[in-house]
Amino acid sequence: MNATNSMPGFGNPMNGLWDAMEQLRDGFERRFAPPRMARGDVRAAILTLLAEQPMHGYQIIQEIADRSEGAWKPSPGSVYPTLQLLADEGLIEADEADGRKTYSLTDEGRAAAEASDGAAPWESSASSTGASHNLALPKAGAKLAQAAAQVGRDGTPAQVESAIAVLEDARRKLYAILAQE
Repeated sequence: MNATNSMPGFGNPMNGLWDAMEQLRDGFERRFAPPRMARGDVRAAILTLLAEQPMHGYQIIQEIADRSEGAWKPSPGSVYPTLQLLADEGLIEADEADGRKTYSLTDEGRAAAEASDGAAPWESSASSTGASHNLALPKAGAKLAQAAAQVGRDGTPAQVESAIAVLEDARRKLYAILAQE
């Protein structure tokens, strides 16, 4: 690590660069946060997935995140109460093996899954908001900001100057993309 860049405080200009990169990353995350889904969407997603195969709660959460390309990852606090509600309604049943509950549809649950409108919640959400497409750019920007901050913290003055030139070139190229027809 470069000693002149690692000293906190003491007027080090790299500290300001680090703060600016953190603010940029935080701004991307707030501006492009995935949409919150309604409880009914969690219910529909669970029924859709369990119509394919039995799963445990964590598998359901991961599968929704995978199928929505990261645009929607329901919390355990929304999935597990919904599983309990579906069980109370007689739409799913839980089998416990090795300390883990695996959920599957009952005949009544299978009928409810088939009676749904057909579109999985992650499909309608991503297509209506463009969520999966819109998340790729801010994620790439946040990764770029992290790399720039690392160069600012650990790089030599020459490396920092090179990084600045790369970032300025990237900014110009991004605006050129917008200028294209």
